[in-house]
Amino acid sequence: MYNEDGVYSDNRIMTKYMYRGICACFITFVCVFIFFLTWYQFASDHNNTGYLLGKGNLGMSVIIYSSLFILAFYGLGGYKIGVNRKTGILSSQIVAIIVVNIIEVFVSMAITGQFRFVFLLLGEYAVMSILQIAACVAFTLPMSWLYQSLFPPLQIIEIYGDHSNHLFEKINGRADKYHIARSIKYTEHDEESFRQEINGFDAVLINDIPSKIKNSILKICFELDKRVYFTPKLSDIIVRSSDNINLFDTPLYLCRNIGMPWYKRAIKRAFDVVLSLIAFIITLPVMLLTAIAIKCEDRGPVFFRQERVTMNGKRFDILKFRSMIVDAEKDGKPHPAGVNDNRITKVGSFIRRTRIDELPQVINILKGDMSIVGPRPERLEHNEMYSQEIPEFPFRLKVKGGLTGYAQVYGKYNTSALDKLKLDMMYIMNWSILLDVQIIFETMKVLFKRESTEGFLEEKIVAVKKRSN
Repeated sequence: MYNEDGVYSDNRIMTKYMYRGICACFITFVCVFIFFLTWYQFASDHNNTGYLLGKGNLGMSVIIYSSLFILAFYGLGGYKIGVNRKTGILSSQIVAIIVVNIIEVFVSMAITGQFRFVFLLLGEYAVMSILQIAACVAFTLPMSWLYQSLFPPLQIIEIYGDHSNHLFEKINGRADKYHIARSIKYTEHDEESFRQEINGFDAVLINDIPSKIKNSILKICFELDKRVYFTPKLSDIIVRSSDNINLFDTPLYLCRNIGMPWYKRAIKRAFDVVLSLIAFIITLPVMLLTAIAIKCEDRGPVFFRQERVTMNGKRFDILKFRSMIVDAEKDGKPHPAGVNDNRITKVGSFIRRTRIDELPQVINILKGDMSIVGPRPERLEHNEMYSQEIPEFPFRLKVKGGLTGYAQVYGKYNTSALDKLKLDMMYIMNWSILLDVQIIFETMKVLFKRESTEGFLEEKIVAVKKRSN
């Protein structure tokens, strides 16, 4: 795996990419072949006129399905064997298969012109989805294990600063990909000794050190052809979205810093209205049953209203189904719910676990208080508290708060307030409709992963207790 100096060679890097490509092609072939067999059998069974089984229809169906499949798998990370965790890859594949096959029901009806087959196609494609998911599990797991055997983890040297964080543990927690073999503090070496230290490793982790030293190490790594991982500062995130200005013979970057332009806000608002209306109609039966269950349990109010802060510091009342006893915060102070909190009702326990308690927020979206995707709107107390600790925390208020967001999808159980701010800033500075669509699909993957939100909740509980003491 390594050259004579013990460092990854270019050939090995190319071999990794080739291996992933072969795996992606094989998985695509298997799943598309299952679709081909399903469609061929269905068409044969209903080929009364000869239209369904025409070569043109068959070929068009396979081409469209293959294109949808590749786009969904690529966009959701279903091909990232050796990159993401096995559970993450499989969840991506499952979501992609379900989404593609639902779309394919309508595509198939459009191609054949036989809309009377909708329920038959749903049944056939449901069975097909199960077979495809089983195939993905059967092939992805051994492919991932083989990748780990063929390509050992990168040997990394960490250069850390004064700020204490858990990045060392997080990275070493992915033992299949990374191993921090040595850690040194940025104050302990000069430029030449950094060069000597770095030369013996595959990659460098720059962990929150002063910008001047970071810039110097980045140049050394570029000189030595070493890959670099570094924690971005907020200024790095802002600069990343800048435009190149080529009017002069001196390179210039332009950071507009005007937030989201009016036409992008209009597009995002139209996107929110259409999707939230669809979601409201689809989930209305679930919301009615939930409202009845809450009312029957203790005769209390169905909804829980809580003041939150959104774009430009505007306050609004967020709507949720009530999951706790009446007057759970009767003293007027915030008391975030912990694990096994005795204030949570029986119905509340279920709707919190399944995220049903969040459904009424589609009303907030329709009213314009929130967006589907955006930084999660904080309580006023939390916003003030984090703003005191991190002066840049209000940067999140450049856009409307969201039902889901970048930090909710990519944050982990131990995400800190600063890291959450950085994730939200990445979303704000790089917004697009495609990014919103990606986050919505990613939300489907993490919807039932409690660890994605528990860590930040525990941090809030500790912080609120400190603030109240």
